[in-house]
Amino acid sequence: MVPLPRDAGASGTASVKLMRLAAGLGLAALSLISVEFLFEPLAELGLVYKLHTGLGGASLASLSLLGAMAAGRAMQRQIRPQRPGPTPCALQQASQIVYAHSHAAAGLVALGDKQILFSQAGDAFLMYARRGRRFIVLFDPVGPRSAWPGLVMALLRQAKASGCRVAFYQVSADFLPVAADAGLRLFKLGDQAIVDLTRFDLKGGDWLKLRRSINRAERDGLEFSVIAPEAVPDVIDELGYVSDVWLAHHQAGEKGFSLGTFQRSYVAAHPVAVIRLHGRIVAFANILTTDDREEAFIDLMRHLPGTHRGMMDLLFVKIMLHLKAEGYSRLDLGMAPLSGLSSRESAPLWHRLGRLIYENGERLYNFKGVHAFKAKFDPDWQPRYLAVSRKSEALPAVVDTALLISGGVRRLMRR
Repeated sequence: MVPLPRDAGASGTASVKLMRLAAGLGLAALSLISVEFLFEPLAELGLVYKLHTGLGGASLASLSLLGAMAAGRAMQRQIRPQRPGPTPCALQQASQIVYAHSHAAAGLVALGDKQILFSQAGDAFLMYARRGRRFIVLFDPVGPRSAWPGLVMALLRQAKASGCRVAFYQVSADFLPVAADAGLRLFKLGDQAIVDLTRFDLKGGDWLKLRRSINRAERDGLEFSVIAPEAVPDVIDELGYVSDVWLAHHQAGEKGFSLGTFQRSYVAAHPVAVIRLHGRIVAFANILTTDDREEAFIDLMRHLPGTHRGMMDLLFVKIMLHLKAEGYSRLDLGMAPLSGLSSRESAPLWHRLGRLIYENGERLYNFKGVHAFKAKFDPDWQPRYLAVSRKSEALPAVVDTALLISGGVRRLMRR
C-alpha cells in the first residue's frame, strides 16, 4: 500500500481509506501510463520489465483499479465511426512547417493519425486526437511562438463547442506562459534527454566503457550505415521483416499518436540508420530531421532479438557521430518517465507519487535503467509536462492518452 503523509490518520478511517484508494490508483496510473507511453521505443534496449504475478498484492490491486477505471471510461463511450484523418494537402503543409522549425519529433504528424489545427496565417499548427470527450494535443504547437496563444485558445473554443475537454501531452517549459494565460494546470511527466552534438565525442576516460562496447560490437562484425530516403524502398522489405519479428517477440501491436508505426511510406520519407551482420539488416532506426539541421529525433528502433549485447550502443553512438558530421546541433532521445520529480514532504502529491514509483517500481518498469541508458550520452535534461484545465483532470487525462496510444482498453491492459 502506498504510504500516506503522517497527518493523514487524523482524518478518520473512512478518509484514510479513500486517500489510500486514490493514492493506489494514482500509483498504478502513473506506472502503467509510463510503461505504455515509453514501452515501444525502449523495450529493444532491454530496459522494460513486463508485469508478472510476482507483484505484491497492493500493486496488483492498484492495477486492477486502473483497469476498472480504464474499462469504465471506455464503456461510458458509445462506439463512434472512425474520424477521417487530415487531407494530403494538410499533411504536406504541416510537414513543411516542421522542416522549417527546430522540432524534429513533430514529424510524427506525418503518421496521419492526428487532426491538425493551423494558425490563421497558416504558418503554425498543433496536432491532436480525440478520445471520447477529450482532445489530446501532442507536444508544443509547431511554428512561430507568436502564433501559439491563438492556436491554444482556438482549440479550447473548438473543444468547448463540442462538449469536450483538452489535455496537452509532453509540452515543454516554453509552453508554460501560454498555459498560464489559458488557465491550465501543469503536471510533470519526466525529463527529455537532449544530446548536444556539438560537444559529443568519445574522447577521455568518461567514455571508456561506451568505447569498449562499440569496439567489441564492431570486432564481432556489426556494421553501421545510414540509408538516404530515396534508397529506403530498396530495403523496405528487409526492414519490415525486422519490425515484424520485433513485434512478435514482444507480443505487441503497433501503437500510435506519440509513437511511430511501421508504415512503408512514413519510414521511407526519412533517413534510416541500420546495423548489418554478415550483410543482413539486424537493427534499424528511422531519424526525423529538420531543414535547419538544429535537431534530429530517433523514432522507430527495432531489431532482431538476441543479436548482440552492444548493438544498441553502437546504433546510438554511430547515429550521433553521423548527425554531428552532417552539421546537426542536437539529438532528441525522448523522455525518461518520472525522472526529476521531487520527493520532499512539501512537494505536490503528483510529485511524491511519481517519485515513489521511480524509486520502487522496478517490477513494473525499469525507470532508473531508462534514465541511466540516456544519461550515458551526457544529455541535457529538459522537463516535460501534462497541461489540463483542472487538477482533477490529470489522472483521467493520462488514462485517456494511454488508451489513445494503445488503441483501446484491451491492448492497454495486455501488459
